[in-house]
Amino acid sequence: MQFATNEGIHIAYRMWGDERSERRGGSGDFTYVPTWSSNLDLVDQLPAIARGIDRLSSFARLIMYDRRGSGLSDRLPGMATLEEGMSDLTAVLDAAGSEQTALCGFNESGPLCALYAATYPDRVSHLILYGTFATTMWHEEYPWGQKPEERAEQVFWITEMWGVKGAGALLSPGSAGDERFLDWASRWQRNSVTRDALPEYFRILEKTDVRHVLETIQVPTLVLHRTDDPIVPVDNGRYLAEKIPGAKYVELPGTEHVPFFGDWEAVADELEEFVTGSRHPRESNRVLATILFTDIVGSTEKASALGDSRWRELLDSHDETTAALLERWQGRLVKATGDGLLATFDGPARAIRCASQMCARLSSLGLQVRCGLHTGEVEVRGEDVGGIAVHIGARVMELAQPGEILVSSAIPPLIAGSGVNFEERGSHTLKGVDGNWPVFAVSSM
Repeated sequence: MQFATNEGIHIAYRMWGDERSERRGGSGDFTYVPTWSSNLDLVDQLPAIARGIDRLSSFARLIMYDRRGSGLSDRLPGMATLEEGMSDLTAVLDAAGSEQTALCGFNESGPLCALYAATYPDRVSHLILYGTFATTMWHEEYPWGQKPEERAEQVFWITEMWGVKGAGALLSPGSAGDERFLDWASRWQRNSVTRDALPEYFRILEKTDVRHVLETIQVPTLVLHRTDDPIVPVDNGRYLAEKIPGAKYVELPGTEHVPFFGDWEAVADELEEFVTGSRHPRESNRVLATILFTDIVGSTEKASALGDSRWRELLDSHDETTAALLERWQGRLVKATGDGLLATFDGPARAIRCASQMCARLSSLGLQVRCGLHTGEVEVRGEDVGGIAVHIGARVMELAQPGEILVSSAIPPLIAGSGVNFEERGSHTLKGVDGNWPVFAVSSM
């Protein structure tokens, strides 16, 4: 941990990979500018982010810092302006001995990075804008921005949730059932900024607008966005790429907002190629697997009707039942997904029989579930799995009716003669997936 000083204000920063990146032909510096809430003591305590840091520092010297008012940097009344933010960034780069860097902005730090690249092009070798925007408020040419009443509701909700267990949904809605992530996310929030700072942050963000700056950016620019980003809609990324001269736009499938979550390797490949001109070959860690997604139908209404205590008991019974069936049918629980689960199998027939018994046994508990399955190549990342096959499995599940098991067209040819019969359910467009996908319902076995 080191500290840069800017007009008496101390800005905490860290660096990774300086020696290793030189050995592996690294190409200079890569500065990741965090959002207004960060904490360098906790940043690498989550495995997903630690892996991201390791990958970025494999091809560049990685610089990260806490913005003023956040984390380990000096806490001050109010929030920094864009001008102050640029001055702090310059102080960090100077202290780190970085004459020129690739500059990566995410969410709220995107406008800061865009303005910095336009103002100091000699300090920026490449500009990367991931999951970010030009402004957050509604304008006639920016209809996907928020209106004042929507912003007021958001500020109230975020302030009430900030730092409590379960608040990780603000960062990653898909991780609602991941206890380790939720614990880390709540600690991250509590140790970044306190609740009293939030209204002022949103007041400044409401006035931030760099639309007029975009056409003046001359450094090589990459705009990355995930198609189904639930926090910053994809129209924001498309707008940035259209307005920045010569910008390269890459839209990746997925529903995660944070770049290190979901299919991180796809993001990292784009970053590395853009900055260095090539990609390091991936170590083979991909296998063929059958993906099973399940979801409890009407969980919110049922929880409300039963009350917290009874609903918790019912969820415990759900977890015990599904764990026993996964063990019987040689499935592996990857993670809970809110009110359902993600599991993998090395055979589609076993996966279907497991799903069928889940539907039956959970129904006897008073729970209706829907199931979706797909067989394809997945990337194994520790205990997690990723890749387009996982995305397809989730989308197929979303099409299922209560008590129904739907499978993609990849599965029936693989289990011919198994005794499992299917009914056609038509072809569907799956969000974030190219082409039309025939879907089949399990009818008997």
